[in-house]
Amino acid sequence: MEGGLHKSLLFAPMPPSFPAEKREGRQLGGLIKPAFQHRARTQSSSFTRQDHKDDLGDLLSVRRNLAIRLFHSRQEAEQQPAVNLQIARAYLAASDPQIATRNWQFVMDEMVKLKKDETQRRWQTAIKDKAFDNMRHLPLLGTRPEHFLRVLEAGKVSTNVYLRRIHNFALDMTWLPWPVLAKKRWPAVEFKEKRGITLAEHLAIVARENNAERRTFYKLAWNLGASQSDLAFLEAENVDWDNYVISYKRMKTRTVAIMRLDEDMAEILRDLPGSGPLFPYLRTVQAGDRATEFKQRCDRLGIKDISLHSYRYAWAERAKAAGYPERYAQVNLGHKSKAMARAYSRKAEVEMPSLSEYERQQKAITQGRELNP
Repeated sequence: MEGGLHKSLLFAPMPPSFPAEKREGRQLGGLIKPAFQHRARTQSSSFTRQDHKDDLGDLLSVRRNLAIRLFHSRQEAEQQPAVNLQIARAYLAASDPQIATRNWQFVMDEMVKLKKDETQRRWQTAIKDKAFDNMRHLPLLGTRPEHFLRVLEAGKVSTNVYLRRIHNFALDMTWLPWPVLAKKRWPAVEFKEKRGITLAEHLAIVARENNAERRTFYKLAWNLGASQSDLAFLEAENVDWDNYVISYKRMKTRTVAIMRLDEDMAEILRDLPGSGPLFPYLRTVQAGDRATEFKQRCDRLGIKDISLHSYRYAWAERAKAAGYPERYAQVNLGHKSKAMARAYSRKAEVEMPSLSEYERQQKAITQGRELNP
């Protein structure tokens, strides 16, 4: 020990303040071998020894001061944690004056501003969750893990999903210097089991629907697999009868979807207006209201555990069962990842052909290509 300090502190890694040409030397057994020692061999041995002596003296002095600062800092951290927290806040406030007053409602508002169209409306609804009332006006720096846990206990699955995004947004913006809740301590997100609408259920819903516009809307949802908002805002100009395709820009991702028409879809579209909006009433209705109207019809028929969004699950399941290429299904549904596309189709029941039958089919295809090159 030297001055109450363990020798390991004296030989800690060299700080950046130590001269660069001396930091280039190698540490061997606690001693410094300067980078310029080999060049000094041509001169007197006393010069080389003096270099060693000066280097070691400077290094020990710098390291001793660093070790003493670390020693006292650790003592202070243990003796007065509250004071040290205030000191940390003072340092942070010097670089960000608003850090002491910024609350979670501010974070939510700023996040909503970055969203657009339907996604923005979805976020506006999400941040009204009453579970967030427990933390809206809580300063970010004053937030403890137990605050988040109380919010999660009072909320739903969507609360967990959106709180994670809000928390990560605050971290990305450097409004939070450290995570409030460690990644491994977040409760798992457990979504309610979802499924697609079966053909029998779809036919029953369509047969029961007296409103022609809604009936056509459900038919097109079954065949196109688009989101309800994208369907509701379709216009006659989205249908290219010359090339026999329908195309539209997705409201959520702003990407373009293009699908060739089959006879079923063509027949449905011919019954719709030849110009302007295809669904003039449904486009004026909020997405939540369209979903409520659909649920009311399902309740009257005794159909459970489905929603208007289940038409997209149904399309994905049908595509998988029919052997539709996964990349086509992913593009049509507008999913950025294969994982999401597979989540939608995971309940599909695929009837596999026997290997012999499949071999015969492939052989017939190959022979057909040879005959018609």
